[in-house]
Amino acid sequence: MENKKNMKEIKVEIIGVYPPCARCKKTEENARKAAAKLAAEGVKVEVAKLDVAAKGTISKYGILIAPAIAINGVVKIIGKELDAGVIERLLRKEL
Repeated sequence: MENKKNMKEIKVEIIGVYPPCARCKKTEENARKAAAKLAAEGVKVEVAKLDVAAKGTISKYGILIAPAIAINGVVKIIGKELDAGVIERLLRKEL
């Protein structure tokens, strides 16, 4: 059984264009790799994909450049494709 009281939850949002460009695809792929690594350690990580041009995304984050990554509702990176290691470090800062 998992120890629920020590379980941390992180929400990662990958903000990109639709249909996804190569940089957005790679950023999402790397975010999912980083999330899987933390999940293996018992951290609950939810990964969601948002369309940068959607009204809801623009009003929530106010960005128009992709790819971008928001962690727990705060934009951390804009306009860069990140490797899984960098994303993992960003996620670990939230623990």
